[in-house]
Amino acid sequence: MSLTTWQHKDLLDVSDLSTEEILYLLDSAKNFHEINQRPVKKVPTLKGKTVVLFFSEPSTRTKLSFDTAGKRLSADTFALGKSGSSLQKGESLKDTALTLQAMNPDIIVIRDSSSGAASFLAERLNCSVVNGGDGWHAHPTQALLDAYSLRDAWDGKFEGKTLLILGDISHSRVARSNVNLLTRLGVKVRVCAPRTLLPRYLDDWDIEIYNDLHKATRDVDAVMCLRLQLERQAAGLLPNLGDYATRYCLTQKALSFAKPNAKILHPGPMNRGLEIASDVADSNDSLVLNQVSAGVATRMAVLYLYGTRNDTSTVE
Repeated sequence: MSLTTWQHKDLLDVSDLSTEEILYLLDSAKNFHEINQRPVKKVPTLKGKTVVLFFSEPSTRTKLSFDTAGKRLSADTFALGKSGSSLQKGESLKDTALTLQAMNPDIIVIRDSSSGAASFLAERLNCSVVNGGDGWHAHPTQALLDAYSLRDAWDGKFEGKTLLILGDISHSRVARSNVNLLTRLGVKVRVCAPRTLLPRYLDDWDIEIYNDLHKATRDVDAVMCLRLQLERQAAGLLPNLGDYATRYCLTQKALSFAKPNAKILHPGPMNRGLEIASDVADSNDSLVLNQVSAGVATRMAVLYLYGTRNDTSTVE
């Protein structure tokens, strides 16, 4: 597959991308993954480019992953958090963004607790905006790295595979982006959660819905556990965490209904014993650490494509 130019200014959601573009991006990530296995991991691809990591919501994995990706591409990366910016003093998101734009960055990666924050910036800024997670809305690079991890584990095949997304579906931008992306690649997606943690608009998703974990795991090829978004939940949605763990924690018993060697994913951070049992998280079929390395490679591909979109050289 070859694309001569990358048409997009911004990456706000995976719905922005065609299936061909998604597969091309995953192929590009594979090339960068190979670079990350070398003794010297740095390449001059984005030398002279500037990437601003504008994370007004706490993050460890995503922020570090983007920072590592930028540095390995030789870009200059600068991190800005809410506690270190004028947002804490009451400045608006728009004014902070315009201040950043005046410094002429090439890419701003934003994570914000408000759904639509990335789109808000993209409409007002000339540089590329990459969504690092906005509220409950979307987390496109997480879905891309999850697809990369699964494609590698499934020998490049998505068609005919079944994935279960387990946990707090209602408050999860990871679930939304993964349902969008993986169903388009031919994966049959199931979701399982208490009724209080299922969103109202599920009829718009091409998925199967379960409340019973043992029924949900039957014959699946992979299970993606989600973090309980307790900070986003209204009081009373989960009155008893012990009951949730009993019914919805992914254990070896629940996995016994899945296909042999079903793969395990979790976007992190994991709450062991609540969302996933430790022996499952640490098993040979767990892709949790694969997701971390895939995150660097996938975000290198994203920064490369969006950072070179206006260059005269072609994308190869």
